[in-house]
Amino acid sequence: MEQQLSVNLTIPIPNDTVLIRKVELEELRSRELMGVYWSMKDLEKRTGKKSEWLKENILFKPLFRKELDSQNGGFVYYPKGKGQTWSFQASKMAVFLDRNFHLVFR
Repeated sequence: MEQQLSVNLTIPIPNDTVLIRKVELEELRSRELMGVYWSMKDLEKRTGKKSEWLKENILFKPLFRKELDSQNGGFVYYPKGKGQTWSFQASKMAVFLDRNFHLVFR
């Protein structure tokens, strides 16, 4: 026979703290990057990797480039010549990095 115990607990929450559901937190995080574009420097800061590493291990790998390149409907603008800069749609790049972590770092 299963027994149940009913207990009322009071947990103090500091005035500078707010409790929200995990779903709401994830929604807020995803909105944080909506409409934001990263430069190569931004991507370096986010990943902790230098641009050469990012190019070699992610951006120029055929496996990833097909999905990433804005020419193919992706979310990364690959510079076509001198003076042009990289541009990354932040929200989609962040999801891509999370989703492909195991492939990038194997």
